[in-house]
Amino acid sequence: MKTHVLTLDQGTTSSRAIVFDRDGSTVAVAQREHRQVYPHPGWVEHDAGEIWRNQLAVAEEALEASGIAAIDIAAIGITNQRETVVVWDRSTGEPVANAIVWQDRRTAESCSELKARGLEEDVHRRTGLRLDPYFSGTKLAWILEHVDGARERAEAGELCFGTIDCWLIWQLTGGAVHATDASNASRTLLCDLHSGDWSQPMLELLEVPRAMLPEIVDSSGVLAEATAGSLAGIPIAGIAGDQQAALAGQVCFEPGMAKNTYGTGCFLLLNTGDQPQYAEGLLSTIAWRIGGELTYALEGSVFIGGAVIQWLRDELRIIESSEQVNDYAAQVEDSNGVFLVPAFTGLGAPDWDPYARGAIVGLTRGANRSHLCRAALESIAFQSADLIQAMVDGAGLELSELRVDGGAAQSDLLLQIQADLLQTDVVRPRVIETTALGAGYLAGRATGVWESREEIASQWAVERRFQPRRPADEVAEARAGWRRAVERTKGWIEPA
Repeated sequence: MKTHVLTLDQGTTSSRAIVFDRDGSTVAVAQREHRQVYPHPGWVEHDAGEIWRNQLAVAEEALEASGIAAIDIAAIGITNQRETVVVWDRSTGEPVANAIVWQDRRTAESCSELKARGLEEDVHRRTGLRLDPYFSGTKLAWILEHVDGARERAEAGELCFGTIDCWLIWQLTGGAVHATDASNASRTLLCDLHSGDWSQPMLELLEVPRAMLPEIVDSSGVLAEATAGSLAGIPIAGIAGDQQAALAGQVCFEPGMAKNTYGTGCFLLLNTGDQPQYAEGLLSTIAWRIGGELTYALEGSVFIGGAVIQWLRDELRIIESSEQVNDYAAQVEDSNGVFLVPAFTGLGAPDWDPYARGAIVGLTRGANRSHLCRAALESIAFQSADLIQAMVDGAGLELSELRVDGGAAQSDLLLQIQADLLQTDVVRPRVIETTALGAGYLAGRATGVWESREEIASQWAVERRFQPRRPADEVAEARAGWRRAVERTKGWIEPA
């Protein structure tokens, strides 16, 4: 029996590949960053060709480093940044424009126009999502409207649309397979939440030709064999958007289990079982589809989580490495009254304001680099606490603990701040790369590496538990100050 899986983890800032063994342990990993393109304020793009080249390169690097031949890899799992849109030529495989990234805000005005027509509630009930530029549908509509000849070519069946998973599958199979899984489809504004199929009313509303859409497939199941490079012959058997993959990686298989991922953004998901649920300020989404059966989740999204640390490093240049933010932040007991609201691309759940912009408030002459670094870490925890509060209020959830993962979850200080703000335990597992691991589980479950969900769940283990230390009244005061700061960022950009 083959006992290893290869996960392709295509993220917002980098592409990674990880080989996992049957114990869920990392055997080998490779990673490369890709360029971030900012053509205009609020616009974010990627070169889809660069993403594919990097992803293939790191996959081959990880495979070589593992010492395991491709023929001995049971399956490939794919997990990806969601909502990012690629449109490419069906015959040549070349993108017609840069990929429009999930963070991009260029369609804020068109979303506002649709809201003004009173369509928000119908769209939310139909798709589980909101009329926000975060999602794929309005980005795709923008490309069809603004790229010369795109609409005519799309209607003629000459162009393909896909999220990043779909783009990678196309490239991995040499253009033989145009497919996406149900979890990614549910993030497009084009998918009916209840049926898990493309929604004709949404296609008509956003004027998207059905001919350019991929087939929607299971999240776990053999789809095809890869033909690219040294990956040739390995079955592609697991696909999930990054946050749904993390839910699987945290083995949140039962209704009521929740996780928060601290990556470029922060994403809280709660498994709601075989029925979608709705809560004010939150999204309802498909967690995965297995054997044709849908599992749902409630989700809250923070657009700028760990990315605020990159901003301190790359734009302000007050730190030289992401790790330094913890060193500086730990030098002070608090942020000295400073709040950093990283609404660089607007506010996500529960505020949903695409016209908000970032702000630093509470500055005094005594504020220094350490205070700003601590305020940046606190901003991640404050935003996540807002999401969890909305979930508790909206879904009646009593949170006994929060399972956490993602790159920023390596910060002990961040997780202690989070436990204090929530006044509940925050639990970091032994393996925090649960996004990649979740996609590996989906692929390995379909190919016999793991026989059951119970076997997978038995592998989850606690690395450290963070318990609240700050008094509840002190935390309440801090959260009130944070909300005052958030209110000052709203509506900063005037609609065009």
